[in-house]
Amino acid sequence: MKRGLQGNKQEDGGGTSGGCQKTLKRSRKQRREKDLEDEESRWECLPQEILLHIFQYLPLLDRAFASQVCRGWNEAFHMPELWRCFEFELNQPASSYLKATHPDLIKQIIKRHSDHLQYVSFKVDSSRESAEAACDILSQLVNCSLKTLGLISTARPSFMEMPKSHFISALTVVFVNSKSLSSLKIDDTPVDDPSLKVLVANNSDTLKLLKMSSCPHVSPAGILCVADQCHGLRELALNYHLLSDELLIALSSEKHVHLEHLRIDVVSENPGQQFHTIKKSSWDAMMRHSPKFNLVMYFFLYEDEFGPFFRDEIPVTHLYFGRSVSKDVLGRVGLNCPRLVELVVCANGLRPLDEELIRIAQRCTQLSAIGLGECEVSCSAFVEFVKMCGDRLTQLSIMEEVLVPDHRYGLDDIHWEVSKHLGRVWFPDMMPTW
Repeated sequence: MKRGLQGNKQEDGGGTSGGCQKTLKRSRKQRREKDLEDEESRWECLPQEILLHIFQYLPLLDRAFASQVCRGWNEAFHMPELWRCFEFELNQPASSYLKATHPDLIKQIIKRHSDHLQYVSFKVDSSRESAEAACDILSQLVNCSLKTLGLISTARPSFMEMPKSHFISALTVVFVNSKSLSSLKIDDTPVDDPSLKVLVANNSDTLKLLKMSSCPHVSPAGILCVADQCHGLRELALNYHLLSDELLIALSSEKHVHLEHLRIDVVSENPGQQFHTIKKSSWDAMMRHSPKFNLVMYFFLYEDEFGPFFRDEIPVTHLYFGRSVSKDVLGRVGLNCPRLVELVVCANGLRPLDEELIRIAQRCTQLSAIGLGECEVSCSAFVEFVKMCGDRLTQLSIMEEVLVPDHRYGLDDIHWEVSKHLGRVWFPDMMPTW
């Protein structure tokens, strides 16, 4: 009997313990579920300004996924502050491996956020279809008030392949409706003089930056119209055929702010092309008005086309030669470019540039960056050049093939001598072997 009673007690006690464990598990599960509900409610109740701050750090696709979490997050997804800056990426699967902005998202932006857009760029691939899609979007921005607009062709200039009238019509919509454009990048596009007049008529008080290299339908008169009316211009980029004495004088008038950057692309369309000359007095006027401005010049000419250049002093600060340039031209650079800060020579030929390099070191006292590609310089002349420039040479990019060993220095020990004068360790650039 005692054993039976004891057995029953053990069974009863075991049953009671098992019941307690089940109750504890249920209560833990309920607490976890309640904690999750509380956590979800806390996330759902985040203030809009905190959500906005978080969403600004999310890529567009992640932001779209987050908008599906709850109604509050969906409302945050459509806050105007998140749509002030947007980049439309328009790529065709047949011509680009890059992803494109989803058409449904584009429709949503035009429907709900076109009047919020302020800083907009369009990146298109090499296809005409992408350029036309960009123009279709531009033509629908009738309620926009853009401050910056950039049209960028990631491959060949696809905007040039579409009908000019279609492009001008779409761009004019933005020019007319924005009223406050401050930055405009329209390189490699069929923009023309009449459309620039529309730009000036509606945005002359706000335009500060204009980049329009390789725009063949714009004349010197067209860009002069911009310079005459847009007195706040601080940055300007254009082709050399648009540069004139009248343009420099207009930019030097008392009504204008001080220009900060002027970029000029000097490009030869056909071998033997003739280039006009800019008077020294015009450059002097620019220097008096904007003494600290940067003049950046890119040259893509054949050797026999440099006749008009560097005959007189020119205030260029950054100079890039994309094709072969003669010893004579580099010698003139040393004589007539005292403000030179950066020099890049892609190719010269097989005649050493010793004298030219030494002259540049002597005369261009602000030079701090130089790059030499397919050229030749003796090791002794190169060491002397570095010694004259000293530690102000912050960038020194010289291919090893450029340096010619002589009786004083060989390739094995030149880096020690150059490093000593630079005040830091330096080695010439090596040509990749793959």
